[in-house]
Amino acid sequence: MNTTRSDSETTDDVVFLKKAIEQANLSIPVDTAYCVGAVLVKDGKILSQGYSRELPGNTHAEECCLLKLSNPEEAIDAVMYTTMEPCSLRLSGNKPCCERLIEAKIKRVVMGVLEPPKFVEDCTGAMELEKNGIQILHLTGFEEQCLQPNAHVLKQ
Repeated sequence: MNTTRSDSETTDDVVFLKKAIEQANLSIPVDTAYCVGAVLVKDGKILSQGYSRELPGNTHAEECCLLKLSNPEEAIDAVMYTTMEPCSLRLSGNKPCCERLIEAKIKRVVMGVLEPPKFVEDCTGAMELEKNGIQILHLTGFEEQCLQPNAHVLKQ
């Protein structure tokens, strides 16, 4: 995958990715899924935060952020900070996060790590987002912190 760096890293990117990592650490570990955290930001202000399985229905972190909005249009042109690449396939049959972000008209996604091939062999979430005009920034240097909440499944 070739991530676009059309938008350079900012101090805010680091601050908000660290907040997403805090959210990931709130996720209760299960053997069948990752623990991911996400923060939705617009104009430098947090609109919502979420983590894997926070809300009923086997929800993903990015999905929780979108569901918490009082008005879905708030997400238009916002930035999603997520500890892991947004999913391109849900084994549960639920709508993948990359589709949700495209539908929400997110402008940019900043992620800490690509999805490991534990559950889905070839995640194409970032590629799907790019194809739909969403800027992607893989913020390096946070891989260990983003993967730490997932040690329970990555060691299996």
